[in-house]
Amino acid sequence: MSEKKLTSSRRHHLKSLILQIAATWLEQEKKDVIAAKEAYMSEHCPPADLSGDQATLMETCKKLQALIDKIDEERYDLEAKVGKADKEIEDLKIKVVDLAGVKKPALKKVRMSADAMLKALLGSKHTVNMDLRANLKQVKKEVKEEPAEAVGDWRKNIEDKADRKKMFESA
Repeated sequence: MSEKKLTSSRRHHLKSLILQIAATWLEQEKKDVIAAKEAYMSEHCPPADLSGDQATLMETCKKLQALIDKIDEERYDLEAKVGKADKEIEDLKIKVVDLAGVKKPALKKVRMSADAMLKALLGSKHTVNMDLRANLKQVKKEVKEEPAEAVGDWRKNIEDKADRKKMFESA
């Protein structure tokens, strides 16, 4: 069976449907969070009884202050535990990196002669001179034969010219 490709209009329609469904899910999730908060607050924080004289109201305020102090202490303890756990996680990450080893940096190309490379590898004690031409095979060159005497070549007629020179000198 060959699979048919979706047309662009069909793909956009499906995408818009998915986005609409996701939007309704997000709205429902927000409503659920608000309902959960209200349920928690009604369970843990009963409505305050504000009826009575000033002494009972002062007593209620002192109780609320004590509860706030207790919650602040718990929050501070939890923050300290989280900070300690974060520090431990950082230390463990560093140990993992140390155990894995240091990554080698990308090497740059360096132009270096063979002699310099051997000197770098073997150290300055060993001085090796690589003469690359020493081991080459000797090849004889073929001499091209030049065509017979060039017309205006004075090097071929040196002896003739010498006779002419004597002729001018004697005159």
